[in-house]
Amino acid sequence: MDKLSLYQEKFLEYLAQNNRVVEPVNLYEPVRYILSMGGKRIRPMLTLMGADIFGSTIEEALPAALAIEVFHNFSLVHDDIMDEAPLRRGNETVHSKWNVNTGILSGDAMLIQAYQNFEAYEPVIFVKLAKLFSKTALEVCEGQQYDVDFEDRSDVTQDEYLHMITCKTAVLVGAALQMGAIIAERNDKEQKAIYEYGKLLGIAFQLQDDYLDAFGDPKTFGKQVGGDIIENKKTYLYLKAIELGSTSQQEELLYLFSDSFDGGKLGKIENAKQLFIETNAAEATKKLINVYTKKAFDELDVLDISTENKALLVDFGKYLMHRSV
Repeated sequence: MDKLSLYQEKFLEYLAQNNRVVEPVNLYEPVRYILSMGGKRIRPMLTLMGADIFGSTIEEALPAALAIEVFHNFSLVHDDIMDEAPLRRGNETVHSKWNVNTGILSGDAMLIQAYQNFEAYEPVIFVKLAKLFSKTALEVCEGQQYDVDFEDRSDVTQDEYLHMITCKTAVLVGAALQMGAIIAERNDKEQKAIYEYGKLLGIAFQLQDDYLDAFGDPKTFGKQVGGDIIENKKTYLYLKAIELGSTSQQEELLYLFSDSFDGGKLGKIENAKQLFIETNAAEATKKLINVYTKKAFDELDVLDISTENKALLVDFGKYLMHRSV
């Protein structure tokens, strides 16, 4: 069994042991539902990987990995409410299956549960993990607010967008890896390097997610394809199309991403995708994914780990770059 499959198997076993419904059922059943829904489990796998490559054990890192996964899914429950999204990983979202109030309250419980997982560690490690987690959680909230703000703005810059996805997505990827390094008690220099590797890879991951939102296969993507377009989100695809497009293409994009457009959701998605292709924004997005992935790999030079473990981190980055889900 390869290492990534091992990390996933160990985490899923631990999740199954710690994802049981207790009273009140209406609070905890939605928690069990979202955590059982599937997903890539990338973040908890990274925590296990971080601990493993730095000389700790997978078992030691499991509580922190669960904290990361519970928090990530908490954020998805609340994001879906804010986005009014009907589907998550091909299934009904929590607020659609139950109601908005249940989604809010069960999500709140998940945030508390995430912190409880750090109680498995000795005080010194606990404090370091909790401080990193609190900092990261707040940055994720900041990123979500930027994302919401951008929906009503027509002047979002590419730098602003990249900062938003760094906060909303990338910092959690970086923190997942750094938690593994903390558990292994590695020095600050190595912790910073593995965090930067994860953060840069997280930016590439989100850019890939944005690309797949427009051009992915709905059977494998698991979410509503074109959701970002429907919600007028100023993704890198959109911003690059505005930069590279002709005057008429820019005007058409601005109209498509305004409340004035009345051509239906399908027409909006197809027209936007065509413009992304015609302006070469789609190709530019794929190139930027490669740029951030390479930057992530450059951070690995600092790490005092085996060649085999560096290769594992490189392979993981390549996997994310070429994924279809």
